Order: sequence, then structure tokens, then C-alpha cells
Amino acid sequence: MLLEPLKTISWAYQLHYYLCFRTRRCRAVFITPEHVELLETALREICQRHDYHLLQAKVYADHLRCLLSLSPAQTISKVTQTVKANSARLFNAHFALTQPLWGRGFLARSIGRVRLGVVKQYISEQGEHHGYEKRVHPPVSRYRAGESVTLSAEHSSFELSHHLVFATRYRRSVFDSVLGERLIQYWQRVASVRGFAIDRVTTLPDHTHLLVRIAPKMSIEECALALLNNGQHFVGQHMPEVLIQAKIERLWQASAYAGTTGKVTTALVKAFLSEGS
Repeated sequence: MLLEPLKTISWAYQLHYYLCFRTRRCRAVFITPEHVELLETALREICQRHDYHLLQAKVYADHLRCLLSLSPAQTISKVTQTVKANSARLFNAHFALTQPLWGRGFLARSIGRVRLGVVKQYISEQGEHHGYEKRVHPPVSRYRAGESVTLSAEHSSFELSHHLVFATRYRRSVFDSVLGERLIQYWQRVASVRGFAIDRVTTLPDHTHLLVRIAPKMSIEECALALLNNGQHFVGQHMPEVLIQAKIERLWQASAYAGTTGKVTTALVKAFLSEGS
């Protein structure tokens, strides 16, 4: 069964990232109020020009820490490259400097309104949340990664965890426990090929929750489209009858939710960065 792949998604999202950049050879560069003010002004202008929402920032003598809210199509690698290149150009031009301002690499962490452990529990308990566990044969499938898949990228330290929610077309009931399990197994192969990691999944008849980790060069939108389109292809090829019975021409709604999460919350990071400001 040939199904038209999704090319775009309507999003509900909240994506918060904590980023840190160090100066070249950890030199103490931002040592006067003028230096700090110029970098802060440059950062605000860069974020406004490139549609990054700057939530909080703090300048130290040898590094910059900032908290950004981004959109699903934006990648951490591109954002860090843009901020570092543009701020270095403005800063070096103003002070007539010739040495590179920033060192190679960056630190990036996803954070959110709730901690990672809470999100994991929420995903795992979706069957109970929707009352399916009371049935003799609950139409629910769960996956929990045993060993965490290691993702890597040159010159960076990162941990980018995202909670994704997909709904079936018109919220029709499509998945039972068998099809859900087969889909999860297929998604694991997709993740391995595409270079992201799936840490947790719960499928229910009309929607699914996932916890995924991505590398800095991948946007969460790219990850979501890979899951949605490959999942639809798998179902269309192996169990097209479920789509016919549900009277839907494609498997998924052209919409999704994405939210970042991490070991600490957005509120905690904002409070940390605002200390002494």
C-alpha cells in the first residue's frame, strides 16, 4: 500500500536548551563592564535576527552561558555556529582584536518544565492513564531501553532529550499490542540508521509517546519526520488492512508535540544564570 509521506508538521512545542561556549584557550576576555555589555548586546541582536528566543544569559571572564528557546526545525549545531561566528565578528571588530574569540566546540543540554525522570514515568504510565490496563488484553505496547545508546559529535558535549507525541489520523484506533510492538522494533532500526536514540516508547490505539535523544546536527523536526514517515511506510507495507478498517488515507496526523527535558528544570537554570546579575 503506497502512502503519501509527510513533508511538514504543525507543531505544539516547548524546546529549551542550555548552551555554553568557552573563549579560545580559556582566556579571560570579558573582564570589563564594556566587554560584558557588548557581548550581551550582540547576543540579543543575533537571537532576534535569527529567531532564537533568548531566555537568560550570563557572561563570565572566559565563557558564555545562555538559555535559548528554539523551534523544531532549528539545530543546535547551526545555532551555536551562528552565535559564535556573529558575536566574534562584532566583538573583534569593536575592540580591533585579531585572535579568535571562541574556542572550538560547545556544551549543550536540553532542559524543560519537568525533569527527565518525571517524563520517563509519564510515558511508561500512559496505559494506566488512559484506563487500558483494566482490559484483559490491553492494546498497549511499551519499550524501555536497556543500555543507553551513545551519541557523539566532534568537539561537543551534549545531552538532547525530547518528548514526542504523535496521533493517528482523526485519532482513529489503529494499534493493538502486537502492531505497536512491531512498530517500536522497526523504529529502533530507523533510529540506528539515522543516528538518533529511542529511550522509551508507549503506543496506544490512537497515539504514541516517545522519548528520543538526538545529536546536535539533527533537528527534532527531522527526527519526527523520520519516525512518522518510516512508521507509516512500515504499516502500509506489512499491515495495510488496519488503515482500510480505520478508513484513513494515511497513518498519522500532520501534527505533533515536542518538548525538551533534562536532569534539571528550566526554572532552575534561569535562577542559576540570574544570580549576581
